[in-house]
Amino acid sequence: MKMKQLGRSDIEVSELCLGSMTWGTQNTAEEAHDQIDLALEHGVNFIDTAEMYPVNPVAERTVGRTERIIGLWLEKTSRRSDVVLATKHSGQGLGIVRDGAPISAKTIPEAVEGSLRRLKTEYIDLYQFHWPNRGSYMFRKNWTYDPSGQNRQDTIAHIEETLDALEKEVKRGTIRGFGLSNESAWGTAQWLAAADRSGGPRVLSVQNEYSLMCRMFDTDMAELCVNEDVGLLAFSPLATGLLTGKYQNDSIPGKSRMSLNEDLGGRKTQRAFEAVDLYLKIAKKHGLDPTQMALAWCLTRPFMGSVIFGARAKGQLKIALGAADVTLSDEVLKELDVANQLCPMPF
Repeated sequence: MKMKQLGRSDIEVSELCLGSMTWGTQNTAEEAHDQIDLALEHGVNFIDTAEMYPVNPVAERTVGRTERIIGLWLEKTSRRSDVVLATKHSGQGLGIVRDGAPISAKTIPEAVEGSLRRLKTEYIDLYQFHWPNRGSYMFRKNWTYDPSGQNRQDTIAHIEETLDALEKEVKRGTIRGFGLSNESAWGTAQWLAAADRSGGPRVLSVQNEYSLMCRMFDTDMAELCVNEDVGLLAFSPLATGLLTGKYQNDSIPGKSRMSLNEDLGGRKTQRAFEAVDLYLKIAKKHGLDPTQMALAWCLTRPFMGSVIFGARAKGQLKIALGAADVTLSDEVLKELDVANQLCPMPF
């Protein structure tokens, strides 16, 4: 398992990151702990979570449960130094967390303390803002995205205010680094510029959706991240399981995400299945497991910090972890690019 420096920090993370958003709904605490143990055995040191987790569904009664599950593992094993923990402060509009309050200097200390308490730790390695107060084009909102209602002055003021609050947490020793999620190139650039002005914590990473089927990061965000040493933490690299092939031919496996979320957050389209067919044919032609091929492809990208994946079952996790040992040939990479050109943005 290769290790990578996160941004311009001294934080080193594994190139594969264990996602946790199903722990507490689709996975029990015992299953989650088994997943952590197995991932660490394979060289993973990076775990990503959020204060609002678990999902499928997101519900008031389960908010914070995933962090508590991780905290129980830390308490049981005393292996805090073996893992890099990333969690997220929920953004504006999620009514079941702080009544949907926006991220602010006021909410940051409260949110950090809540996560520390649930995680049973004294510090968070990477503290991320889950989505911007001004909104985001992620989760299929790119089709109708309109930033004309944004107020630039308010956005800059918010960035400066919250960076100051984050700097206080850094000095207090509660967080080591800061990251964004579901953010744009313009937004990320403003955070970087504000940190340069104020000396506040510099953005280390951006956690956005990225996969063979969702490549919006490949242009402006790629250029920004390569030049500014900001790593992508790719979420949904298997396109919510579509790229494994398990949903082809109208199949809906029991306990799968599609069995709980029928349209996979807007990803279930006819063109999506057509795209998956192209990728499955490439995997079959070259004797590759489609899950490992999709994850290994993400690892080839020049802006990649770490690839976040989750698993419902231990067998799925074992397959995914094997992606670290897969090297894709130039021929495979060319064929994957051609497939993307034939069926771009399928959802």
